[in-house]
Amino acid sequence: RQVAAGDTEFMQEMVSGFAIAFASGLLLMYAVLVLLFRSFTYPVTIMASLPLAIGGGLLGLILAQSSFSMPSLIGFLMLMGIAAKNSILLVDYIIIAEQGGMKRWDAIMDAAHKRARPIIMTTFAMGAGMLPVAMGWGADVEFRSPMAVAVVGGLISSTFLSLLFIPPIFTLVDDLSAFARRLVGRKLRHGQD
Repeated sequence: RQVAAGDTEFMQEMVSGFAIAFASGLLLMYAVLVLLFRSFTYPVTIMASLPLAIGGGLLGLILAQSSFSMPSLIGFLMLMGIAAKNSILLVDYIIIAEQGGMKRWDAIMDAAHKRARPIIMTTFAMGAGMLPVAMGWGADVEFRSPMAVAVVGGLISSTFLSLLFIPPIFTLVDDLSAFARRLVGRKLRHGQD
């Protein structure tokens, strides 16, 4: 049996460390979102946007022929927060509009219309800030370029795919949540009888 040593051992330790950081970051994000929305289901909608960002980041690395290294892993960690922010803007507006008396479909359409502009503006600002590094301009770009490429690729995919996929995911999760509440309510009523 071969034992990893040297650079291979360092890479294995680094990847396992990032996997732990990634998993704990996702759990903490879910916990904060549960506290923010006072619901266990709405955060699922927001977390559904994270694979969209990861896919875009990986595609960006492939297209730029950039390495999957420690800086790109840091870029993926950054993407988690940015992708979640886009979804939070949408879901929060939908919930507020529904509480204001709007029907769910109208609230979703209104949120997509009114929140698209701030989402695209913040994405454009972040992407414009990262683009010079992704293009390889400036000092120490060999280290930072994979991080910037992953962030820019993930930003582009998560922004546009979030606007397309988060509303139907919200609808599905909301329907499942309502069904579960009805089921539990029925069981409780039968238990009291």
